Amino acid sequence: MDCITEIRHYHFLAGVLAQQHQDPLCSRCKAFTNCVRSAKEGIAELEERRAREISTLPEEQSQLLIAAKKILSGLQSDPDAVGQKKAGNCMLPEGVCFVKSSKALKKNMG
Repeated sequence: MDCITEIRHYHFLAGVLAQQHQDPLCSRCKAFTNCVRSAKEGIAELEERRAREISTLPEEQSQLLIAAKKILSGLQSDPDAVGQKKAGNCMLPEGVCFVKSSKALKKNMG
């Protein structure tokens, strides 16, 4: 996957996580906590792996990465979160999770 596509993915994911942070179930779910952590780690790894490419991006593209990092840094997740489906609170159909589905997009992009 090229650098800007990867950055756009993290920007999209950060936006979804910011919205789901306001959801009373998602924000207290283990999947949310894991996804926030994974996104932060993924961006750090991206910055290390693609430092040269990132340094030459046009301003509007580099701003997407900055925005994603800012959004993610502002998200507080519960270290003691439990899976809301396993706890019987989340009534989304089996195999459906707003947070996990958004994270999984990266796998589908190659």
